[in-house]
Amino acid sequence: MTLAEALWFPVSLFLGMLFFFAPALHAPQPHHVKVAVAESAPARRVDSALGTRVPGGFDVTAVPDGRAARQSVLDRDTVAGFREDRGHAVLYVAKANGASLEQTLTQVFTQVAAESHRHLTVTDVAPTERKDELGTTLLYFSLAWSIPAYVLATTLLRAVTFSRRRKLRTIAGVAAGYSVIGFYAGVWLGYLPDKPLAMGVSFLLTTAVATAASGLAPFVRQFFPAVAKGLFIVMSIPTSGGAVPAPMLPMFFQHVREAMPLANGLDALRGVLYFDGAGVLKPVLVLCAWFAGGVALLGLDLRLHRRRAGAPAVRAGEVDDGDGQGELVGEPPVEDPALETPRPAALPVHAHHFGEQVPVLTGRVQDREGRPVRGAAVTVIDARGRQLVRSVTDETGEYAATGLPEGYLSIVVSAPGRHPMVHQTLLQTGMTARADFALHSMAQGRHAKPAQAIAPSV
Repeated sequence: MTLAEALWFPVSLFLGMLFFFAPALHAPQPHHVKVAVAESAPARRVDSALGTRVPGGFDVTAVPDGRAARQSVLDRDTVAGFREDRGHAVLYVAKANGASLEQTLTQVFTQVAAESHRHLTVTDVAPTERKDELGTTLLYFSLAWSIPAYVLATTLLRAVTFSRRRKLRTIAGVAAGYSVIGFYAGVWLGYLPDKPLAMGVSFLLTTAVATAASGLAPFVRQFFPAVAKGLFIVMSIPTSGGAVPAPMLPMFFQHVREAMPLANGLDALRGVLYFDGAGVLKPVLVLCAWFAGGVALLGLDLRLHRRRAGAPAVRAGEVDDGDGQGELVGEPPVEDPALETPRPAALPVHAHHFGEQVPVLTGRVQDREGRPVRGAAVTVIDARGRQLVRSVTDETGEYAATGLPEGYLSIVVSAPGRHPMVHQTLLQTGMTARADFALHSMAQGRHAKPAQAIAPSV
């Protein structure tokens, strides 16, 4: 391994965190924060005062009265509403948008009210739960529903015997478990309101991240760790609006967050839990787009492998996934390069244990009488004639190999004093191919053929 191969991933992660986390979070301040002010004349005066104090920090909109200003916050059209009376002023805020944003708004509008000799009253129209004093707990739950989803996709890359359909089912099942456990844990701990619809959003967040990551993996291959961690960690966390409220992020990061699954999941959860569903449609559609994109990439990968294998080979690879419906599988056995670079390798023949590599090719070598041939050489060659792996049979005549690419493979078996044999088999994901051989003695003076038909088995 060269120095560049060893360092490219940690260096890319370092640069990503350096240029995303620090610029986004180091100095939070208002950037085009939307505010509704009751009546036109006060709105013009407040706009002028805010423009002087924080240039570019606020976008002021005039509304008919104080009730409309308050409702604009509840509808999530603005993050603050402001109205003035003869001797005092009222500021409507939502702590659910983040305590730091509430504090900044209170500080700025206290000064604005003081300029017109009015005392400011702050009204929280969307308070968080009592144990969520900073309004940031929802970020940690969103991280629990998104980062493990990326890790799930990573571990499924090693499940070389899983078809695409089974992987999607696994993602859906795990996402359902995450959403139920996470939500009721949050309610029990006193961090989240008891609004079960949030489980639907958390389920969608988990499935969107896991499916998108699974779809990306076959295309970015060895760059998968950098791409996935870049999308779902480096770019997502600082732009989520959890640690620093979105209106206080620099505009570049506000634009980036519009497409990030974590940010949209967090926005949808806020809408469900604190705003009676206001502002939920757009982030839910974004999450659906991530899920659909992942499914589309999985479908494209399948289409590409169908084309490479050819129509007859694809039909031969049709398997029953347990529901009575056949599925054409053709995904190459890609593992997560961050964990282990997939390489063809011989495996000892024994029962599979958790955490061990799964064999994708197995077989038995025996003589004409059915006795095992120990020490027979087994060589696996790809369609281009390249030797992929070489192994020898154990005392039972068995052999096994993993890390082999999808497609037609030639298995060559030889042993001293016996005729060598070769057999071609098609290896596809979701199946374990098996090739058994019966070697005949050279003294018999004839070529031997396999004792039985060689076919992949699920």
